[in-house]
Amino acid sequence: MNTTKQIWLYDTTLRDGAQREGISLSLEDKLKIVRQLDEMGIPFIEGGWPGANPKDVQFFWQLQETPLKNSQVVAFCSTRRPNKVAAEDSMLQAILAAKTHWVTIFGKSWDMHVTEGLKTTLEENLAMIRDTIQFLRSQGRRVIYDAEHWFDGYKQNPDYALQTLKAAWEAGAEWLVFCDTNGGTLPHEITQIVQAVYTAFPDLKTQADAPQLGIHTHNDAGTAVANALASVQEGVTMVQGTMNGYGERCGNANLCTLIPNLQLKLGLHCLADEQLQKLSRTSRFISEIANLAPDDHAPFVGRSAFAHKGGIHVSAVQRNPLTYEHIEPETIGNQRRIVVSDQSGLSNVISKAKSFGIDLNSKDETCRTILQNLKDLENQGYQFEAAEASFELLMRTALGQRQQLFTLKGFQVHCDVPQGVDYSISNALATIKVAVNGEEMLEVAEGNGPVSALDSALRKALVKFYPEIAHFYLTDYKVRILDSNSGTAAKTRVLVESSNGEQRWTTVGVSTNIIDASYHAVVEGIEYGLIFKTPQKPVTVG
Repeated sequence: MNTTKQIWLYDTTLRDGAQREGISLSLEDKLKIVRQLDEMGIPFIEGGWPGANPKDVQFFWQLQETPLKNSQVVAFCSTRRPNKVAAEDSMLQAILAAKTHWVTIFGKSWDMHVTEGLKTTLEENLAMIRDTIQFLRSQGRRVIYDAEHWFDGYKQNPDYALQTLKAAWEAGAEWLVFCDTNGGTLPHEITQIVQAVYTAFPDLKTQADAPQLGIHTHNDAGTAVANALASVQEGVTMVQGTMNGYGERCGNANLCTLIPNLQLKLGLHCLADEQLQKLSRTSRFISEIANLAPDDHAPFVGRSAFAHKGGIHVSAVQRNPLTYEHIEPETIGNQRRIVVSDQSGLSNVISKAKSFGIDLNSKDETCRTILQNLKDLENQGYQFEAAEASFELLMRTALGQRQQLFTLKGFQVHCDVPQGVDYSISNALATIKVAVNGEEMLEVAEGNGPVSALDSALRKALVKFYPEIAHFYLTDYKVRILDSNSGTAAKTRVLVESSNGEQRWTTVGVSTNIIDASYHAVVEGIEYGLIFKTPQKPVTVG
């Protein structure tokens, strides 16, 4: 790619992203994520606040033992405390102990935060910024200065906000980063204020050793990505954000959206082409580590970002993908998907078959049989656009290509709901019989509900023949009542999402009995994982 301007990416998933409600990263989680980001070639990775908690201290120790290959890990901290000396501040000693080449220091830009939050004077805040950065520079550290609440501070008192930037610049900061900490600024305001900074400090564009500018936006107004792009178009060269937009409250600027927009839309260089192709996989990997379901409808990296359902769309995309796709999905490691449903035509089935490695044509009678089976089953309540693994099994069955790995002989489930105040406690016992290569296995397992017990019993029976099942687990379970007017006799659709730690697949079951529907979805999930995700021959037991 021929580009003339480099945009420096700064990932704060491990610090700002981890502040999202519901995320709790272990030390091992953080190390896995930082290695994946390093593999992608993210220039700066903020690892956390050394000294704030034992986990972050250990994290930086681990990286001293095994340094990153492509990225700079960054320690994060605030300016020194009011009326103290930076060289004597224990907080900054912990930063030095982390032994990172780069340190990010945040300081107050908003006069209200200085007087009401820090309970100190405006002049002392300027001294805190100068003293902290000068001390770190004297210890051989390179400094990124995050101007916290920059935009709100500028709007309230522009003269003082500019003084804080000047203090950081004169003290030796190499980057001055504008932070929209409350996430309420709009793009036109971002543009105006960044322009105002360049007007106030013309040397930023002309002085060779002047600091570069960065942007750090939050998504409380839904404009984090737009605000970051607006800043870049005004000359900012560092973009801070998180993978998948994780972060406190409504999240941070989503790097999975920003990176393709910067590189593929604006023609700015962020990553090598082969690194950009790892974006979708990295997004899903971090979702997995964070124990959060990936956003299927996320721009660029979502499973549905290049999914086509309508027959007209499918036909057009087959002729020329540009008709309904704004980029080639492969450039960011995603892929085109043809969705099948009761609205599908033969073109949907043929395209879907191709994605499974199956060649069909409209003249093939089997193709029409598959389409008719699809429509009949969807009429009964099945939903294959959300359960592509089940549809592939359906297609393989029609083609006589479905391998019989095991035979289910039956199951029983017993639920024990204790009497008392706490009805949330429900123990279940499942008994299941399966046969593999003529050998029958009877197993029993407990669970915190009937589906959990069934799943555990089935895995327990089959793992002896297929050890790879030990790596399968359920990641999502959805139940939908299809005809609520039928009361307790209503038909139920169950969607089960399974994973092997790297890939996810979804299967469906439909029945008037929720346990039976769940049973079929769980069984197909295991079967699909065995056949298509980790194909193995059964081992001999005995």
